[in-house]
Amino acid sequence: MTNVLYLPLDERPCNYRYPLALAEMTDLTVTAPAASLLGRKKTPGDVPAIARWLADHARHADQAIISVDMLVYGGIVPSRLHHLSLDICLARLDALRELKRAKPDLRLYAFNLITRAPAYSSSEEEPDYYAEYGSELCRIGKLTDMLDREATPAAGFHSASPASTPVPSAEDELLKDLANLRAVVPAEVQDDFLNRRRINHAVNVRTIELAAEGIIDFLIIPLDDNAEYGHTSVDQRRIAALVDRLSLAAKVHVYPGADEIGCTLFARLFCETKSYTPLFRIRYSSTKGPFCIPKYEDRSLAESIKSHLTAARAVIADSVEPADIHLMVHSPAVSGTEAAETMDPPERRHRTYASEIHIREFAEAIRHHLSRGRLVALADVALSNGGDQSLMRLLGQEGLLEGITAYAAWNTSGNALGTVISHAIIESYYRDRPEESDEARRDRSRLYYAYRLLEDWGYQSVVREDVCREELPGLDAEYFRISHVQPRIEASIVRRLEQFSKTYMPFFGVLSISDLTLPWNRMFEVGFRVERTSEKDPA
Repeated sequence: MTNVLYLPLDERPCNYRYPLALAEMTDLTVTAPAASLLGRKKTPGDVPAIARWLADHARHADQAIISVDMLVYGGIVPSRLHHLSLDICLARLDALRELKRAKPDLRLYAFNLITRAPAYSSSEEEPDYYAEYGSELCRIGKLTDMLDREATPAAGFHSASPASTPVPSAEDELLKDLANLRAVVPAEVQDDFLNRRRINHAVNVRTIELAAEGIIDFLIIPLDDNAEYGHTSVDQRRIAALVDRLSLAAKVHVYPGADEIGCTLFARLFCETKSYTPLFRIRYSSTKGPFCIPKYEDRSLAESIKSHLTAARAVIADSVEPADIHLMVHSPAVSGTEAAETMDPPERRHRTYASEIHIREFAEAIRHHLSRGRLVALADVALSNGGDQSLMRLLGQEGLLEGITAYAAWNTSGNALGTVISHAIIESYYRDRPEESDEARRDRSRLYYAYRLLEDWGYQSVVREDVCREELPGLDAEYFRISHVQPRIEASIVRRLEQFSKTYMPFFGVLSISDLTLPWNRMFEVGFRVERTSEKDPA
């Protein structure tokens, strides 16, 4: 029996429950601290108590998955708010060294985010001043990065013009915009923001150094909500250079992601424990899909998929090799901000959603693989923050949802990819080894697939929008302000999701939903438990 410790990024279901649900499909035992130790949103976790918990439980563990952001700052949001000195941060990080000293054979898998700088003005998960200056702080980073990387004649900043009619260069315009932004944002705000980034970057660097020393056995440095230019891009390049200089490419992976990394690291740990290398074959719903840069990310979808697979210890199959998993990727056909969100009605989406994505052919490809008994996993990432109703309704009408093994569509493309890949890997292992599986394990896996359909498609794409439109106005509530009526809203969501399952997922039988919560008193994320109460709907 392999015993694993798991320290999540925060207490929300995506970080706390999802990896534990994956573990319940296996013969590995995963232990996590009580959620009460992990803080809540802007309130940091109890870092000293967490360090004691790790030290106490490491004696009986074989492997550990550690969120450095929880260990050092008390969670993902506190990492963006703290006023800790670098000395305190590095001292807290030394807890990993102590774990390894006390038990040298303990394998440590860790992850430490590059701090994000979102493009919008909101203090929901950022410092209070981000509500007023967030977009400006983000743009300062973008312009500074652009000037640093591309302020050369070859980049087109110094186009020729007649001497008699001087025209400001593109570089001049950027410098002017940057000066105006720096004049708008108070100096103390810029100092606070940049000083915290410097400290967090130093923690990233020390974490990489721990990997070089052999304290950390495998490390992921995820880019949280990033873009092609900006603060995170600057930090990423510096980190990539360090990884290269220390010859750590096999041991330290840097790519877009955040809340799915616990699942990815569990999948990697599982594969290493089982000496298993799953082979994936990838198919897109759009010819342009592999080359599009997903919203909130900095690289093409195909390159991101490579990163998620490699981090989970999987390989893309060559054309002549039989694949263990057929990953069907419902992709956008346009990049960045032009890509749609679930709340964007079809008629307002970019024209490529109607002309460059072929969901009917995609559905037929899924049918083909299922008819040949292949394991099909569906990454539904054409839209951000939920599944694509058009595709999912079609798959339901064609009777194809029942045959799919794994699904994800929540939040960013990276969130969904890491989640569906990790589930598919576990299922592919046991599919080829029925002697290691049993009915209880298969049922847990199947209910996790049901959960993904209910949350990523049912809640994020349908129920959430319906509740926001039909109920919140009459309750004097808003998307980020529901605490005064939260029990009533949660009860409504339960009813709506159970009805959704009857309408779109009848092949599961009767599903009941319990313990539903909106963990940060907002509509953005949800958590619940799902059970099958009977094989058939009495109606």
